[in-house]
Amino acid sequence: MFDGKVKLVQLPGAAGSFEVLENHAPIISTLKQGQVRFITDSGNTEEYNITGGIVETANNVIIVLADKAEKL
Repeated sequence: MFDGKVKLVQLPGAAGSFEVLENHAPIISTLKQGQVRFITDSGNTEEYNITGGIVETANNVIIVLADKAEKL
């Protein structure tokens, strides 16, 4: 639903919420129901409700595979 550069991403991890910033260590995590929030390079904030999913972060690329996502 979004493709672009961001400053940060906040995610509802299955073991607790967490935030990904530039140069974050590689990670794969499951996601629970909640909100994915990110701030774009231009400073805009976008939020999505998800019902669960998986996130992968490596080499400054974040991929979120959500079961269901709805933009707020």
